[in-house]
Amino acid sequence: MQKVGVLVVSYGARAAAVIDALKRSEEYDVRVYVADKQRNPFNAERAEAHAVIPDLSVDTILKFAERHKDALDFGIVCPEGPIIEGVRDAIEERLKIPMICPKKEFALEGSKARQRLLLAKVAPEANPEFRIFRRSEFKSVAEVKEALWRFLDEIGDDVAVKPDRPAAGKGVGVFGEHFHNREQLFEHFLSIFETSDVVVEKKLEGEESSFQAFCDGRRLEPLPETRDYKRAFDGDFGPNTGGMGSYKDAGDLLPFMEPSDREKELTLVEKIFKALQGDGRNEGLIGMPFYVAFMHTADGPKILEINSRPGDPEIQNILPVMRSDFVELCFRMLEGSLQKVECERRATVVTYAAPLTYGGYRTKYTGDSKVDLSGAYKLKEKYRDDIRIYPGAMELRDDGCTYALRSRAVCVVGIADDLRAAREISLDGIRNIDGPLWNRWDVAAEWHVEKSVEKMRRLRAAASTSTSASDAAGSAARRR
Repeated sequence: MQKVGVLVVSYGARAAAVIDALKRSEEYDVRVYVADKQRNPFNAERAEAHAVIPDLSVDTILKFAERHKDALDFGIVCPEGPIIEGVRDAIEERLKIPMICPKKEFALEGSKARQRLLLAKVAPEANPEFRIFRRSEFKSVAEVKEALWRFLDEIGDDVAVKPDRPAAGKGVGVFGEHFHNREQLFEHFLSIFETSDVVVEKKLEGEESSFQAFCDGRRLEPLPETRDYKRAFDGDFGPNTGGMGSYKDAGDLLPFMEPSDREKELTLVEKIFKALQGDGRNEGLIGMPFYVAFMHTADGPKILEINSRPGDPEIQNILPVMRSDFVELCFRMLEGSLQKVECERRATVVTYAAPLTYGGYRTKYTGDSKVDLSGAYKLKEKYRDDIRIYPGAMELRDDGCTYALRSRAVCVVGIADDLRAAREISLDGIRNIDGPLWNRWDVAAEWHVEKSVEKMRRLRAAASTSTSASDAAGSAARRR
């Protein structure tokens, strides 16, 4: 087998899933060199070389890559921070090591305002009504408050308030959920506006899906649809988090989606791709430049945000059931010869376990944060490859034990022929983790999935009734 060296820039369980997919290659003998935010036990065990870089600074990642450049064939970047800061540009320019992630210029994740303006130009049908409030435009708090009030008078109070810069999904506030009157809304607005421009946009009613696609700069290859659970607690209550879990159905669609929904998504993403691609192949878009959060509404799919890296937890739904050799897929992205990505027709459910203070589950916890995953790993004897345990914000320390840090600690992926069975495997793994962690219990629950299906059925029926009424009125007017 041909030896291949891969630089992996890592943070979270997403990187563990990427490393797992690389190491499962049947065509290549893969050696991974990991630049990690902490000493992740999964990554450290499998790495040829492992460096802890707490701030994941581009300069330090570059120095680590330089030490191992003779062994590296390519690199892949998982978290958004280094992508936005131009890690690919620096490594390719200095070390000539090809990197799988967008160049800094195409890291759309760096600015929600830029995303909205791009969509206004190339796909306005995907945009909600919005306004960008730039810090440079206002001289006082009173002035920006007056401008915000005027905008709310135009579109109503039902809005989402978002920081322009990335906040790992945690800076967004939604009327009726995070605040319930204008003063509370403005308090949230100001908490963002102190350090960032703010995007205020019309709140959308519908159901969310996550669209992911690999790209070789010439073409996009979409992956099956996934559904993320962003809110902290069961029943979709609590603050936004980085994602408490996600699911993928056995096919390419989610249960509440119709084939036309997928076609509309593809059309919208292709419009964005073509606008950025220019003429011919654009190598700056290699990787996953479009991990798009869609909201399916009565008026069709709208885009909530565009990310420039694989989803966490959504990529953990895909990689374990990918039939295509992941290393070969990476080479094809770099060469510009990307082909269809083959996945097994199986359902997957990802459930995250998080430390007690994450998401406000507890206001304080001063106990030991030691976590033992051995019980979950033992389930491999029962489920074999149908269960995957991917540590995220966990740290292997000198005492040989692993400890949960401040963010989502570990996810368990259950794989089966249907969602119900996949969910049971995922939760079985979660139950067998020993440590001070908590989790949502309703990820991919039958009642939650059916609730989504019923909501979309209701929205489509209302849209159809509205269209029929409008057509009837138009016919009557023409007859007159």
